[in-house]
Amino acid sequence: MSGPGRARRWSLRRRLGLWLAAAVAALWLAAATVAGLVLQHEIDEVFDSALQEVAQRVLPLAYSELLSREAGDAPQHMAPIGVHREYITYVVRDGAGRVLLQSSDAEQMAIPAGLAPGFHTTDRLRTYTEAAVRGTIVVTTAEELGHRAAAVRRAVMALIWPLVALVPIALAGVWLSVRLSLKPVLAFRQAIAARGRGNLTPVAADGLPEEMASIAVSVNALMERLRGALEAERGFTANSAHELRTPIAAALAQTQRLLAELPEGAPRQRARDVAGALRRLSRLSEKLLQLAKAEGGGLLAEHPAPLGPVLRHVIAELDRQTDRGSDLVLAIPPNGGPISDLDPDAFAVLARNLIENALKHGAPETPIHVRLSADGFEVANRGPVVPADRLSALLRPFERGPTQAEGSGLGLAIAAAVCRGAGLRLDLASPVPGEADGFQVTVRFPVPILTGS
Repeated sequence: MSGPGRARRWSLRRRLGLWLAAAVAALWLAAATVAGLVLQHEIDEVFDSALQEVAQRVLPLAYSELLSREAGDAPQHMAPIGVHREYITYVVRDGAGRVLLQSSDAEQMAIPAGLAPGFHTTDRLRTYTEAAVRGTIVVTTAEELGHRAAAVRRAVMALIWPLVALVPIALAGVWLSVRLSLKPVLAFRQAIAARGRGNLTPVAADGLPEEMASIAVSVNALMERLRGALEAERGFTANSAHELRTPIAAALAQTQRLLAELPEGAPRQRARDVAGALRRLSRLSEKLLQLAKAEGGGLLAEHPAPLGPVLRHVIAELDRQTDRGSDLVLAIPPNGGPISDLDPDAFAVLARNLIENALKHGAPETPIHVRLSADGFEVANRGPVVPADRLSALLRPFERGPTQAEGSGLGLAIAAAVCRGAGLRLDLASPVPGEADGFQVTVRFPVPILTGS
C-alpha cells in the first residue's frame, strides 16, 4: 500500500539485487587494484632485468667496436633496423663522459652522464649503468618511466573493463536467482491475500524455505484460531436465533388463542395489537440476528457450490410464507447458475432480504424481476423513484426510503453486510436502468467466481 506520508518500501528482490551487484563490483575493483600492484612489481623486475641485460650485451660489442675504430672518429649512431619504437636505448661513453656510441633514439632520451654503476631513477627515466676497462668504457641503458606506467595502466584497464559488462549481467543473474528463490514466498503471500474475503482455510506452504516455513505454521495456526472463533460466533448466533424464536412463537400462539377466546370489544382489540407487536418483534429479532451473522464473518464456504438451487429454495420458502411466488419473474441459467465459494446460507440471507425488500416496497400488482447469472445477482421492482442522494443511506441499518410499507429498515443493511464480508459489490439504482421508475439492486460477483458447469 502506498500513500502520502508513507515511506517507500523497497522489495527484497531489489535490495538483494543491488547489494549483491554492488558487492561483486567492489570485490572486482579490489581485485583489480591488488592485481595492478602485483603487476607493477613484476613489470619493474622484468624491465630492470631487460635494462641490465641490454647493457651487459652492448658492453663487449662496444668494446670491440672501439678497438677497431681509429683515433679521432666521431661518435657513432647505431642505425635502426626498420621502423620501430625504441623503448630501451643505450649510450656508450668514455671515462671523460664523451659519447662514443649510442642507439638511434638515445639523443631524444637525453640520458644523463656520470651515473654510477647500477640502477637509477630520474624524473622520467629508469637507467642502468655498467662500466668496464677500469671505468674507461661506460654503458648506460635507459627506459622512460611513462612506458612502464602505461603498461600497468593498460593491464589494469583490461581487468576493469569487463566490470562494465559484468554489472548488468550480475544484476540480471541476481534478479533471476532471487526471483526464483522467492517464488514460493510470493505464492504464499498471494495465498494469504486471497484469504481476505473470509476464507480461513490453511494456506499451502509447499516449497517455502526453512526460514519461512515457521511463519507459515504460525499463520495457519492463527487462521485456525480465527476459524474456531468465527464458528463459535456463528453457533452462538444460530442458538440465539433458536432460543429467541421459540418463546416469541409461544407468546404469539398464546396471544392468538386468547384472541380467539375473547369476545369482540376492547380486550380483543388489545390482544390483536399484542399479536401484531409479537409478529413485528419476531421479524425484527430475525433480521437483527441475520445482520449479526453477516457482520460476524465466515461468509465463504470451503467448497464452491451452485447458487441456483439455493435461490430456488429461498423463493419456494417465500412463496409458502407470503403466497407471492407468482409475482416473481425468475431467470436462472439452465445449468444451475454460477458456482461460487459464497456460503449458501449467506447467499440465502442475501437473496431473501433483497426479494423481501422488493416485494414489500414494489408497486402492487407489478412483477419482481430476479435474475441470477455468472456475473451477478439482480433484483428489480417497479415503484416510486428513490432520490439519488438517499440511495447510499438505505444501506445503513434502520434507514427507510419514501415508502409507507411496514418494515424495519434492515433488509438492505443486511445485504450490504453480506456483500461487504464476502467481498462482493452491491449497486443500487433508481429508477431501473432503461425504465422510468422502480428500484434495482445488483450484486456483482468477483472475478474468482466459477461459472456453472
